[in-house]
Amino acid sequence: MLSDDVGSPVTMSIAETGRKGDSTGYSKYGPDHYRDIGKKGGMILKEKRGVEYYRMIAQKGGRANVTKYGLDHFSAMGKKGGNATKARQDPDFYSRIGKLGGAAKRQKKTS
Repeated sequence: MLSDDVGSPVTMSIAETGRKGDSTGYSKYGPDHYRDIGKKGGMILKEKRGVEYYRMIAQKGGRANVTKYGLDHFSAMGKKGGNATKARQDPDFYSRIGKLGGAAKRQKKTS
């Protein structure tokens, strides 16, 4: 790559060149441009591979995490989340949701 001084070349690594190009593009187009590109790519991939693909990779990731951290880790996370909910909610919260059981209507997922 050449500098502003016409006679002296400036050496730049591939990583530096990529960073410079990326920051120039980001300042020129903004974050919304990159967000839109990501959404379009995600939608095309979803149409191409289908929902089953995402289910499969989620299961693989879940199994890898269980192997990496162990079941005790997830048990501790559940207890921590339950204690946080208990501290945040009123005392009869668990009594109310227990009485609802499976009777509460599930909301449809919006995608």
